[in-house]
Amino acid sequence: MSCSWANLGDSADRIEDSYGSILQRRLRDDGTVSVLYHKDRYLYDVTFANGRSVSETYFHVKGTDLSEKEIMRFLKANAAGSTWTAENTTKERRFSRSDDKADATYGTVRGRPALTVRELRTKS
Repeated sequence: MSCSWANLGDSADRIEDSYGSILQRRLRDDGTVSVLYHKDRYLYDVTFANGRSVSETYFHVKGTDLSEKEIMRFLKANAAGSTWTAENTTKERRFSRSDDKADATYGTVRGRPALTVRELRTKS
């Protein structure tokens, strides 16, 4: 079984092709756009800046925990040739990417367990 996954840095068109129907789109105060997609058993909340994905949050539609296998699959889709390292804390699970260009957190978002992968801004 092969899946087509979108990931950080992808265009809105690629994300939409991968993540299915749009449930909600909203302009945020910082000028970014947040879009909620639904496909199969997942909800995908993607934040776009300048037309490309800078943050993605993955949820089960039913609000249940993501399995370890699902978490690893989403991280792998966002590895960009790098590796992820777990940095568990007492309140939530954190992951750092070896190229220091992204990080991830597994915790509660809007009352649901979710994995959030976000691009880290480089210091100028």
